[in-house]
Amino acid sequence: MKHVVITGTSRGIGFEMVKIFSEAGHHVIALSRKSESLQALNLKNVQVIACDITKEEELQKIAAHIAVTWNNVDVLINNAGAILNKSFAEGSLAEFKAIYDTNVFGVAGLIQKLLPVMNSNSHVVNISSMGGVQGSMKFPGLSAYSSSKGALITLTEMLAEEYKENGPSFNVLALGAVQTEMLEEAFPGYKAPVSAKEMAKYIVDFSLTAQEYYNGKLLQVSNSTP
Repeated sequence: MKHVVITGTSRGIGFEMVKIFSEAGHHVIALSRKSESLQALNLKNVQVIACDITKEEELQKIAAHIAVTWNNVDVLINNAGAILNKSFAEGSLAEFKAIYDTNVFGVAGLIQKLLPVMNSNSHVVNISSMGGVQGSMKFPGLSAYSSSKGALITLTEMLAEEYKENGPSFNVLALGAVQTEMLEEAFPGYKAPVSAKEMAKYIVDFSLTAQEYYNGKLLQVSNSTP
C-alpha cells in the first residue's frame, strides 16, 4: 500500500481521488484550505488536514507531521489550483500574483518540503491544464491561470532533469474539459464530456504506475477543450 499526499481535496477531482485511494487501501494525507466536506466522510486510512499551500509556515507543519507519521511519501499529487476569469486589463497585479502563489509557488514549496521523505521510486504528479500547453487553444480572461499552468509544466520538466539520477520522478498532466466547479467558473454553462470521478480514476492509476515509464513528460489528457 502506498503513502499518498494530495492537495486541493475539498471538491472536484481531488475529492474523488481521495475516495478512490482510500477504497483501494492506500494511506492518504489530504490537504486543502477547506477540509469539512472530506472530514465528514470519515474515510479509512485518510488524514484530512486544513492547509494553505501558499503559506510557508503551514507547509513546514505538514512536512514535520509527515516526517513523524510516515517513513516516506510514494505519491505526491499537486492538484490544488486557483483560477481568475477576468480580462488582463481589469485584473490587478495582486490578483495575478495570487494565482501564481497557488498554481506555481505553492507547488514548488510543498515539493521542496517533501523531497527529504521521497526516494527514487516516488512519483510527483502535477496537474496542469491544456490552457498552459504551448500552441493550444487559448481563451480571453484566463491569462493568469493559463500562464501559471504553463509555468507548472516547465517546472515539472526542470525538476525531472534535476532529480533524474536518484528520483523522485516528475510528470505533469494537462487536463482538458472536466466537469468541475472550476470549469464552471471559467466557462459558465458549459458541460464537459468527462466527470470529475472519471478523471480522478485516470490520475490515480497514472500516479501509481506511470513513473515506471515516464519522467519529465507532459501528457495531454483531453478529448474536449471548450
